[in-house]
Amino acid sequence: MILIAISGSTKCDWQLIDSAGKATAFSSTGINPFFHSEEEIIDVFNSIKEIAAVKDSIEIVYIYSAGCGSKRLKTVVRNALGQVFTRSHFYVNHDIVASALSTYEGVPAISCILGTGSNACFFDGDIVRQEIPALDYILSDEGGGSYYGKKLLTAYLHNTMPQELREKFSSQYALSQEEILEKVYMQPYANVYLASFMPFIQDNIKDEYLYTMVKEGMGLFMDLFVRSFSRFNNVKTHFTGSIAYYFKDILNEVASAKKITVGKIIKEPINDLVKYHLDKSPPQGSSQ
Repeated sequence: MILIAISGSTKCDWQLIDSAGKATAFSSTGINPFFHSEEEIIDVFNSIKEIAAVKDSIEIVYIYSAGCGSKRLKTVVRNALGQVFTRSHFYVNHDIVASALSTYEGVPAISCILGTGSNACFFDGDIVRQEIPALDYILSDEGGGSYYGKKLLTAYLHNTMPQELREKFSSQYALSQEEILEKVYMQPYANVYLASFMPFIQDNIKDEYLYTMVKEGMGLFMDLFVRSFSRFNNVKTHFTGSIAYYFKDILNEVASAKKITVGKIIKEPINDLVKYHLDKSPPQGSSQ
């Protein structure tokens, strides 16, 4: 058996492939070693009932997780895997690598993540390369859910959003300043909390204020990440993640204005990643 997973900070998508090639799909809480300890990641693994009964039969686990951008953080995930999958081999890498593999069409391309956070890479079929580092929700994540959540809450607390929109937000969430500040500064997983307000933005995207907010965030992401690659204007740029998927009309509008050719837009790339793994091995330059 082979177990393959892509994890963002909010959600982890899994597929378990048996010896006959039959895949079983399921999801769990997301993991990110920036924010989750080894013990917390172990708890997530142990909570997945689809894995519990067959974990001793799993030969290899491929997991691509947000936050796995360094050897130290990959080791946190590997150590957790070792405590749960005692008979398995492991391959741990960053979720941007999964984005690259799952969108690959046989030619060099840029691959981006727009989910809870944001990131981008260039993949030539052999090596995954980045120009701009992903700095997570405090310093970066332009165009990601945590970025928009931060913009929305700031405008709400500063009373700089249109009054009608502010009243709608207040009615739906009934949050005080103290509650928001506690969630952001004192409780864990602030990035997930910030991104949790994306349904409000999606439901009200026809509001000019929110439309402009999303459009400007997409533009900032493309200027900073996509256009950092010298070949951005002669290769496709693929996107994975819920923000890219649900706001694809705005994404395409911004990309067109910036002479960026949009390729695939995939909400959940796990199926494409599984297909890649069943056909090919991981690319050179990826850490094991």
